[in-house]
This record gives sequence, C-alpha cells and structure tokens, in this order.
Amino acid sequence: MAKFGEGDKRWIVEDRPDGTNVHNWHWSETNCLEWSRNFFTKQFSGVVILAGEGNLFIKVTKIDKVEGEAYVNVRKGKIIPGYELNVSLSWEGEAKDSDGKTLLKADGLVDMPYISDENADEDPEIRFTVKDEGPIGKTLKEAMVKKGKSIILNKVRVYVEAMAKGGPCRDELETKKVAPKSAAAGSASVAVEKSGGSAPAAAAAAAAAESKVVKEKKTVKTKEGFKTITMTEKFSCRAKDLYEILMDENRWKGFTQSNAKISKDVNGPISLFDGSVTGMNVELEEGKLIVQKWRFGSWPDGLDSTVKIVFKEPEPGVTVVNLTHTDVPEEDRYGNATVVENTERGWRDLIFHRIRAVFGFGM
Repeated sequence: MAKFGEGDKRWIVEDRPDGTNVHNWHWSETNCLEWSRNFFTKQFSGVVILAGEGNLFIKVTKIDKVEGEAYVNVRKGKIIPGYELNVSLSWEGEAKDSDGKTLLKADGLVDMPYISDENADEDPEIRFTVKDEGPIGKTLKEAMVKKGKSIILNKVRVYVEAMAKGGPCRDELETKKVAPKSAAAGSASVAVEKSGGSAPAAAAAAAAAESKVVKEKKTVKTKEGFKTITMTEKFSCRAKDLYEILMDENRWKGFTQSNAKISKDVNGPISLFDGSVTGMNVELEEGKLIVQKWRFGSWPDGLDSTVKIVFKEPEPGVTVVNLTHTDVPEEDRYGNATVVENTERGWRDLIFHRIRAVFGFGM
C-alpha cells in the first residue's frame, strides 16, 4: 500500500494552479432553480389555449410559482439532472355569445405539484381550477382541461429534455464535446506536414483521424453504456409460491397496485406497471427459474435487458432469490443518468419489499 503523498501520479487528480476541472473529473454542480423559473416563464407566459373555438377564448397569463430544487451535476462529461418542482400557472378565459358579446370572464389556476427527475418518463399530475364555478365557468374549465392539458404537458417535456441536456450548462458542455474533433484535426495536420502538403494525403489523414475518434467513442459507449444489477433476497415461503406470485398477473396487480399482463408460456408477452415495462418470457422452470426480456418505455429504441431470477430453497419454508438484471442502459431516451439506480430501487422497493408486506413473507 502506498504511503500518503507517494501514490502513483497516474491515479491522482491533482489541483491545478489555474483551477481547471480537467474533463470534469471532479463533481460539478450547478443550481438551476432560477434558470428553471425563467424557462417556464418563457414557455408559458401568454400561451393561447383557445382563440375563439366555440366562442371561447383561453390563455395562460403568468407563472405564479416555481418552487423546490433544480440542479445539474456533471462529472467526466456525464450529465445527471435533479429536480423536484412545484409549478403553478394562472389562466384566464372568456366566453362570448354568437354576437361577440362577453358572457363571462373567469380566472383559474393550473397546479403541477410534483415535476421530478425520478418521473421524467411519466407525465406529471396536473390540477385545473376555476374561480367561478357557475355553468359558464365550468365550461371554460372543461375546455381548458381538454385543450390545455396536452399543450402544458408538451412544454413540461421540453423542460425535461432541456435538463437532460444540461440545462444552463448545455453551451459549455457542447463546447467541450468539440475537443475530440480538434484533436483529430491536429493529427491530420501533422500528417499533412509529413506528406509534404499533398491534398489527397491530407484528405486521407483527416478521414483516418476522424474515423479513429469515432471508433473510440463507439467502443467506450458499448463498454460503459450498460450495467448489471445483482440482488439476493430471502423470503419466508416456499419457492413455488414466490414463483407463482411473480408469474400471476392478478397477484402482480395486487402487490404493485398497477395493471399487469403476464403470459405463462415461453415466448409469451408480458406487460407490467401499467405498460411501463414490456417484454417476453425466455425461459421458465416452475419454482426454480424465470428468464425474461424487459424493456422500459423510457429507454432508447431497440434496447432490451435480460432479467434472470433463480429460486433456491435451502430449507423448507425459506426461499433465496438471486436476481441478475443485465444490459440495463445507464441513460434513458431523455439523457437522464438515473436508470440503473431507479431500476434497482424498483426491484427492491416496488417488488421484493411489497411481496413481503402484502403476502407476509418477511423473515
């Protein structure tokens, strides 16, 4: 073991005199709350929901509040957004008769109490209210819900995607991404000098350098882009009972409080958590083994993971489950780098712990 101060310098990240955070090796955190307030203000202020359809006129007037926390962590170029926001909008509506005479003007609110990075692949809850609860006021509210909900959700998705790309840090990160190309160009320049400035040689050198950079990126992405989750859990039950619970859609609905469709045949389809997870059975051995393909709706297209659950019963009434979940992508389609963490927490809290609580299988 190396003594303090005598470590191999190749493994030490030293403080530079110029204070530069080289390659973002150290954690870099940026507070994005004020940026988020400005973002939502630009997105929503003055947005027209209805412009006369059915003699109704509705628009968002202002952002009332954006409260909570929002930040972006960056390390070695990887973006990890975090946010939990409570957002409120004010809207106003006007109903007119066929002659254009105003029948009623009413104000209302749109509340989104929980916009979170943990639920980036899901639409947040939206609550609509109107101050005038009379017949015309209710008509305005219903129109706001029908037409305004999709518009509001689309703008929230724009925010989610913006945070996934770095929020206020995006420009800085994009600048850093250009660096490899510059290095490739530099290599090409050296090659040109060695070749005596020949144009064909220059083109070949540039292409070779660029190709090398692209190949290196692809190799790193393939190697570092996926993770494997392994867990071992113990239950007070028979192995066949636990197997049946995981393969029975009605029991799955019971302990997850969500819809599920589970085929009991090999190559049969599965759909879990209200369709958030889809896949198929690959290998089934009652009371001993479940192998399935899983895909989350928020993952990039074309990506599937493999779930392998091995059941062991070291003694009657005690079952040990060994879970191996391979090919879990580190990032979802929005660039959020919390996929592995959320998936592991889902297995632990939403599946295994709930089975113990609902069926009394705790040790």
